[in-house]
Parts: sequence; structure tokens; C-alpha cells
Amino acid sequence: MEFRVLGPVEVRRDGHRVAFSGAKLHTVLAALLLAREEVVSDDRLCRLLWGWAPPATVSAQLYTYISRLRKILGDDVVIDRRPPGYAMSIGNASVDLNEFEKLALGGREALIKEDFESAGELLRDALARWNGQPFANATEYLADAEAPRLSEARAVTLEHRIAADLALGRHEQITGELTGLVSEFPLRERIRCQLMTALCRSGRQADAIHLYHHGRAVLADELGVNPGEELQATYRALLDGTLDRRPASVPAVRADARPRVSGPAAGTPAMLPPDTVDFTGRGPELDLVCRALAPDGQGSGRPRRVLVTGMAGLGKTALAVHAAHRCQRHFPDGQLYADLRAADGTPRHPARVLRRLLRALGPTDDVPAADDQDQLVRLYRERTRGRQLLIVLDNASGAAQLGPLLPNTPEPAVLVTGRTALPTVAGAHTVALAPLEPRDSLELLAAAAGPARVAAAPCAASAIVEHCAGLPLALRIVGTRIAARPHCTPDRLARRLADPLTRLRELHSGDLDVHTSLLPSWRALDPEVRAVFPALAALGHGPGPRPFPAAEAATALDLPEAEAERLLEALADAALLEVSGADEWGQPCYLFHPLVRLFALSLEEGRAPSPGGPAGRAGHNRRLTHRP
Repeated sequence: MEFRVLGPVEVRRDGHRVAFSGAKLHTVLAALLLAREEVVSDDRLCRLLWGWAPPATVSAQLYTYISRLRKILGDDVVIDRRPPGYAMSIGNASVDLNEFEKLALGGREALIKEDFESAGELLRDALARWNGQPFANATEYLADAEAPRLSEARAVTLEHRIAADLALGRHEQITGELTGLVSEFPLRERIRCQLMTALCRSGRQADAIHLYHHGRAVLADELGVNPGEELQATYRALLDGTLDRRPASVPAVRADARPRVSGPAAGTPAMLPPDTVDFTGRGPELDLVCRALAPDGQGSGRPRRVLVTGMAGLGKTALAVHAAHRCQRHFPDGQLYADLRAADGTPRHPARVLRRLLRALGPTDDVPAADDQDQLVRLYRERTRGRQLLIVLDNASGAAQLGPLLPNTPEPAVLVTGRTALPTVAGAHTVALAPLEPRDSLELLAAAAGPARVAAAPCAASAIVEHCAGLPLALRIVGTRIAARPHCTPDRLARRLADPLTRLRELHSGDLDVHTSLLPSWRALDPEVRAVFPALAALGHGPGPRPFPAAEAATALDLPEAEAERLLEALADAALLEVSGADEWGQPCYLFHPLVRLFALSLEEGRAPSPGGPAGRAGHNRRLTHRP
């Protein structure tokens, strides 16, 4: 059996297309395939099927779609119910996306080794797996969430294939193709560099110069930025006559990207995600993280552990990755990275994470086939012992998950991000992130949207900053939306954000979504805490956010004050509530971030376990007191 998502979603059996119809059925299949046997939550399936307006019969319809898929796919494919969602195992079936990724990786590796013939063949084979626009017959919600990522992977693979062709001197054969690609991707500077190179080597220097100036104008008009270093370097080489003297150059893959050998067993791992080019603010926090990760030079033998905490969307991952890139020189044996949370927000099992880290650390011959966690931990600690490694563990959920992933020697440094303090990281330097100040918020908005777009609408920019309440994720979403709509002024988006009833709906762009980012924190709550969450959100609301004491919460919930304080502390531990000073009697006060408050008020009342319990009162209070 063969599955296809690089174009219309299809299933083929024995070379023939399996007939089934309906955008929603194709969407459920594609979502399960993209999860690669991980759980896809009901909530995510709901969002991919119906967006923000699900029907009242969500559960029944999901069950129907899953049942239909099981019948269509037969016994070769297993779709299991695994709360909070479903997971699919495809057995020996193939997926065109997996084949594409495998071939593209092989092509990149061949390119690094300067085996240009093999690189070109592998990359062409990878691109041949594409059959049109991804998810063309699925819902728009799935296409918006997943197609940009796949389209980016295709564009990068195209750049690599063209780099191989240029290195083989095929500039005349690919000039026409490159001209079309520049029209298709006018903002991709590398493709423009490649066409300039091909034109120059074909004796068309004037056309290459015109292409550069056209690209510079496009970047200024669309994004408000100047050409990047690679495009400028290509232009300088064009002017000084050296561009056509480099037939073996490979602009798409740096020569220094070749793996270096460190130690007898393995290459140097380099697993860090790309750095955030427009990283903004967080100066004191960044300095603290970098100082804590740097060797103390005194050989104290004290483990270097850093924990970055804060609510969802505050930029913990961005800060950790940026700091890790800045500190790379201190870790000659490499950098490991693992996201400890799956795409649907559920925690990953430590054994699965360990297997991935061990693959990066060396040969996999002695890695146990089964998920024997004790054996995996032993092997992991053996391979990290004595090595100057930086290990970044992102989105840690708790001690049980994190403990097996910590090395037991002081040489490797560990940088952990999580929403609350984690007792497993004993003695760690803890950096607690707060919302950005207005000045830093405006700078981040300008970096994401383009300085010219923000400078042209200062009042709208100030309003957007206020509505985003210092949350970097929200600011980046709005900036991305502004940048993607060059002919739409920021004022319109500012007006749409002004309405609290629809603000969360607007804070969505592709796979970036404030509501979705907060869901894992809410799901991790105990049921009794989850039930009272919407009612508590009605407290402390006025002209601006106002801290409130446990006594006020006790009155609203009709509970003893000690019980109300216990519930509030649980929300604070989950980073859904902030402890903000004390009242006149010295009792702690609590404060909702404005967007967390809107998230709480947006939760469906139907999630309450019983209409007479605290959650039922929560819904009642919400109806009576919520006046945005």
C-alpha cells in the first residue's frame, strides 16, 4: 500500500488508486500520516476539520471518519484510540513524504561530500515524489497548517539540486527553469543568487545585474529589508568579475557543514534548530543563560544546569536556542536537542527521546531494539560521559520525563525549558521569563512585520502591542500576518484584535496559534482545577488586569479559602496564573495574563464534569460576569 500527501491525499493499493471522497476524510488520513504513529489529539483533528467553528456532534463525526478509514484501509493499517486522540500504524506501507525526506537527506549529504552527480540524481528523485499542491483535496485548515512546511522543504531541495547542477557546469540548461523559479519565489534570495550565477556564466552580466536590483526592490517593497549577505556577496562577485570563475561552488551547502569526528565512536552531533535571525529583547536573560552555560574555568566539577521557565508563548524555546547557538564554541563535542512534547502537546516518552539522542551520539548497533529504558539510560550516560556537549531539552513536562535524560557527569551542560520549576533540575540556574516590555514588543513586531510597515502605522502598532500584552508568540503571529499581506495595512488587523471576543481567533497564522499553545497546560491540570478555570478568569478584570487574593476566588467559587488557594496554586504551577505580590494582610495575590484570561473564557462549558459542581458554577459565573 502507498500513501501520498505531496499533492492530493491519495491511497494506492497494487498500483491502483483507492476510491474514497470527501475533504474531511482526506484530512483525517493526512493528519494521522503526518503524525508518524504519534497520537493526534481530538482537539487537533477538530481544528484541522472545522477550524474555530466545530459542530456540536464533534465526537460522533470523528468516530465516523475513523470507522470509515478503518474500513477503507483494511487490516494492513491499524488505527488505535489512544486518549486524547488516535494514532495510526501503517506497517510496511510507504508514504511519499518519507521517501522524499530520505532522498533529500541523501542528496544533501552527497552535496556536502562534493559528489555532485549523485547529489543531483538523489535530489531529482526526491522532487519527483511531488504531485502538485500538498493536501489539495483536504480542508483549508489542514492546508494552512501543514502545506507551508512541506512547500519550504521542496523549495530547499530545489535549491540544493540546482546547486549540484551549477557545480557540474550546467548553467545554460537550467537558466530557463531558474527564471521561472524566481517568479514563483521572488523573496527567496538563494534562488536569485543561483540565477545570477547562471546568467553570468552564460555571458549575460547585464541581466544578472538587473536581476539583483529587481530583487533588492522586491525585498524593500514586500518586507522592508535589504538583501542578505549571500545575495550581496553574489552581487559583489559579479561586479569584480569573479562570479563566473567558480564552476564548482555550492552556495546551498556550506563547506564547514561537513561532520567533524570527535572521539573514537561518533561524529559531532549538531541537532540545534536554526537560530532565530530576528531574536529581539531578553538581553539580561540571555546573558544569564550564557554565563551559566560557559565553563567556570576552575574545574569545580559542578554540573551546569539551566532552567528557563514561563507560560506558553513567552519565547522559552527561542531564548534557549539562541543562547545555545551563542555558546557553541564552549562545546566542541557537539550539541544535542530534543523536543519533549509531541505535536499534539502530549509528553514524549523518555525512551523514545533517548533512542533519538543515541542515534546522534554514535553507532546504533548496540542500541536495544526494544524500549528498555534502563538500558537506554545506561548507554546514554556512557556516551555523554566526559564529553563537552550542550544538551537542550525543550518543553519538559515533569521529573519523571526529565530524569532519565540528564547525564550523570559534569562535563555536558544541560539547558531545559519548561512551564514551571522542575525539582529534577536540582541546583539549576533558573531564568523565569516575563512578558516583554512595550519597547521590546514593538521591536519584535517590527522585526516580524518589517520595520517600514510598522513605522508607517505607529498608532496601529501601539494598539497591536497592547492587545498582544507582551506575549512574543502573539506578536510574531501578528507580524507574520502583516508581512504576508503587503497591500493590507496594520490598522485593519489592529481593529480586529481590539475585540476581546475574537482576539484569540485572530492570533493564528499557519502552525502558530496562541490558543493551541495554551491547551497542553490546560489539559495537564487535574479535573477539579480544570473545571473552575473559566470562573476564575472572571476575577481581577477591570480597565486593566488586577491581582486578586484567594479570598476573592473562594467567594466566587463558593469554596473555603484554603481550598481556593490550593486551586490557584495549581494554576500557578501550570503557568496559567501568576503570583503577583500580596494583599494588605500579607496573603498572596494572583494575576491572569490578558490572553490566558481570554483563553479560559473561550473554553467550552460542555467540558464541565457535572452542571451542579464547581465547573457548572464556573459556566454560570462566566455568563453573568464576563463583560469584555
